[in-house]
Amino acid sequence: MLVEVKTWYLEMLDPKYLHPSDPGNYELRIEQAKIPSPEFSRFLYSSVGGNYFWSDRLSWNYERWQNYLNRKEVETWVAYISGTPAGYIELEKQPEDNVEVAYFGILPQFTGQRLGGHLLSVGVKRAWEMRAKRVWVHTCSLDSPHALANYQARGFQIYQQKVHSQELPDKPIGPWLGADS
Repeated sequence: MLVEVKTWYLEMLDPKYLHPSDPGNYELRIEQAKIPSPEFSRFLYSSVGGNYFWSDRLSWNYERWQNYLNRKEVETWVAYISGTPAGYIELEKQPEDNVEVAYFGILPQFTGQRLGGHLLSVGVKRAWEMRAKRVWVHTCSLDSPHALANYQARGFQIYQQKVHSQELPDKPIGPWLGADS
């Protein structure tokens, strides 16, 4: 099916604009995945994005994942609740001291628990620690319906919007490729 997709590009130009969100009431640990693991990163990507038409990286082979993750510019931070991965934020240091929130999201069973606001806050704080002059992110109408509001609540400002048409399957592939929900 052909759908119209709206994409918002947001930025934060100073750490003073970050409006952090407190963690919810659960046993939470946020830790950097310091050992590049294509298997784990692909799990996070498909588990978070499977319900939102995330498909760009599904065709990546093991070597491409490994090459991407082995770059010193990429950091993956994972939120764990009671030892279970609950979400992640991937940061990429870019030229001119930009840091992109490349991917961010919460696994389906952990949405609606205020985890997203807190994990985004921790990730953006880390982006500033990477000596960023600008932290930016993009989201679109195919993403979580809470994504744009979360970015704005944390202090990001929209600097550009684009609309394009995109051919999509009838429904997202889900977190488990080939398995029915």
